Amino acid sequence: MKVGPMGFSVLVSGLIVMASHTVAMGADQKEVPQAGFAWKDGAEVYTKVCVLCHDTKVGPVLRGRDLDPLYIKLMVRNGSRAMPAFRASEIDDQLLEKLAEYVSKTGSDQ
Repeated sequence: MKVGPMGFSVLVSGLIVMASHTVAMGADQKEVPQAGFAWKDGAEVYTKVCVLCHDTKVGPVLRGRDLDPLYIKLMVRNGSRAMPAFRASEIDDQLLEKLAEYVSKTGSDQ
């Protein structure tokens, strides 16, 4: 079976539409937290997520700087330069509060 130029562009358009719907459906699924999972505290979040950049000199050192918890929360929610913004579906407000408190009160040697 031969497909002409018009048929080819229709086929390609259809594949693009299907791919975009598949990607969109996958994005929706990622926003749903796993049932039963909960972070223990701000220290655990910092150790599992933040330390990868902020204790390896990829990002600025955070601990031991007496940063205002409000500033920390704003940076986490909005991102800054290479740091991504974390949505409420990724870190809820209650946990963000614990993380900000941990970072602001913890010394750089801990």
